Order: sequence, then structure tokens, then C-alpha cells
Amino acid sequence: MSKVIWKSAKYDSEKGLWANFPNLCKGCGLCIEKCPVKCITWSEDLGVYGTPRVEADMKKCILCGICQMVCPDCAIRVEKNK
Repeated sequence: MSKVIWKSAKYDSEKGLWANFPNLCKGCGLCIEKCPVKCITWSEDLGVYGTPRVEADMKKCILCGICQMVCPDCAIRVEKNK
């Protein structure tokens, strides 16, 4: 049985954590389109299909979670600090 490794690109701030899982991101761009503060951009790194994955600017991100909700592949995780 092969082992699946889920590596993520994590972006931390005092507000919380935003993570993208390149093994899942197909580069559809829905998160970029729906972000209310426009903090998500294309990364230079590639996702699973050889398409660009996304990254977040944590100085702008409000950790609203909309990107996580609209991602059809569950490739984004948002955790707000309490």
C-alpha cells in the first residue's frame, strides 16, 4: 500500500493560518475570483496538473474562509486564531 503525503504551502500571521495543498489544487482560480479583499494570487509553483497553484498575501487576508468554501477540490484550509 502506498503512502499519500499531503504537503501544504502554509502562510501564517497573527490572525491565523492559510494553507494551500498543491497535491489538490488544479488551478481553477475560483478562490482568486471570489476573494473579497483580493489577497490571493497565482504562485510560481505548480499544482497537481502542472497548472499554477495559488498563494495568499497574509497582510491583506482577513481569513473569512470564502476561498475554502468555493474551492471545488478542498485545496485550501483557513484557520482563524481565537
